[in-house]
Amino acid sequence: MKNNDKKRILVIEDDEHIAEGLKLNLSLQGYDVKIAMDGVSGLRQWKRWMPDLIVLDIMLPGIDGLSVLQNIRLEDEQISILILSAKGAPDDRIKGLSYGVDDYLSKPFNLEEFLLRVDRLLIRASWHRGGEDISKADFSISTQTYTFGGNRIDFETSTAYCKCGKVNLTEQEVKLLKLFIINKGKPLSRGRLLETGWGYARGTSTRTVDNFIVRFRKYFEDNPKKPVHFKSLRSVGYIFNQDFSV
Repeated sequence: MKNNDKKRILVIEDDEHIAEGLKLNLSLQGYDVKIAMDGVSGLRQWKRWMPDLIVLDIMLPGIDGLSVLQNIRLEDEQISILILSAKGAPDDRIKGLSYGVDDYLSKPFNLEEFLLRVDRLLIRASWHRGGEDISKADFSISTQTYTFGGNRIDFETSTAYCKCGKVNLTEQEVKLLKLFIINKGKPLSRGRLLETGWGYARGTSTRTVDNFIVRFRKYFEDNPKKPVHFKSLRSVGYIFNQDFSV
């Protein structure tokens, strides 16, 4: 639980000079500020500290900022996130916005403009907190239930209804299913799934993803040995197909 009235801001930025400068100026505005110097520690701080807003760089060591953004959005669609990045081309902005970022500011930036954007994001977040959940367009799942191939997933209750009957899904199963559904029809590498779904740094070697796929096939495939929804792509990873015809 938060034990004071100060708004909490987590700055995930690997440039120490920029990070300390942001912390100083945000602190002078009355905010409680913490710094994370890479994506892995940023995700750890987000879960442990429960900030009200995240200032996020894209080019981070360990896990890049967009993977951090996606990881957070799989669990929390309301927390305000501001990307602060040297990658300011239109394509970069579009990608960030499609992944669920609330605002995007390019480096070098005007400090006064940055502080105003932070202030506005926190005000908007307080509005949303008092009302209904407002989904982030494009990246979030807009409905509480999702159906495919005779299966139904209820994300509100973390329950699946499939050939096995009723299955109570774990938090990680829900998170990974959302990631597949959001990217339906798109190949996802094991590395991408680990970075976004679990927050592992690039290069982590694990069979975790494969074990979850075995579980999903048992739940959702008529014949787990001949999957039509959760298919393997040799030397790549996996792809989720919603329909049998795909």
